[in-house]
This record gives sequence, structure tokens and C-alpha cells, in this order.
Amino acid sequence: MRWIDLERLRIYAGESDRFGGLPLYEHLVRRAHDGGLHGATVLRGMMGFGAGSVIHTPNILRLSEELPVIVEIVDQADRVDAFCGANADVLDKAFVTRDTVSVWPKSR
Repeated sequence: MRWIDLERLRIYAGESDRFGGLPLYEHLVRRAHDGGLHGATVLRGMMGFGAGSVIHTPNILRLSEELPVIVEIVDQADRVDAFCGANADVLDKAFVTRDTVSVWPKSR
């Protein structure tokens, strides 16, 4: 078997960011699912800061609901393009990166 090159989309947001009445990360995962993408994963950060330069971290004095989250989607380039085009309204609310990744194919 050989490695397969796919595209990885990473959407960085805050845990409390919302869109369409849902947490932003949940809204994105549901749209990815509805769009037939291969999969999406939400990763919760332990600490981070963004454009506002405010460091967000959980601590005993204050339970933070503003920890960073990353929605990660890996799929074929044309499918990532279609997802981004159909979801530009949501992606405009976050910081988004895209890169090529090599994936070891699953045996079926």
C-alpha cells in the first residue's frame, strides 16, 4: 500500500463560540456529516490565545468555557473545497487553515 495525499482543514474557535443556536464546533461537525465528508474530529485545547491576545486556561478560581477548540476535517481536495464554499458563513467566524497531509489507507 502507498500513502494517499488528502487535504486537512482545521477550524480554530473558542469553546463558547456559537452559530445557528449551537456551539460553533458542533454546527461544523453536523454540516460536515450532512455534507458527506469522511469524518470530523473536535479537539479541545488545554490553553491558548488568539487575535485578542487573551490567554485562556482552566483554573480552580474560574471554570473557563472559552478554551480553544479545533475542528479537524480530512478529505479529498474537491470535497474540502465544496465544504468551504457551502459553509463560508460559518468559517468567517473562525480562524481556518488548510494543508496537505499524507494518509495511510485503511484496509477494508
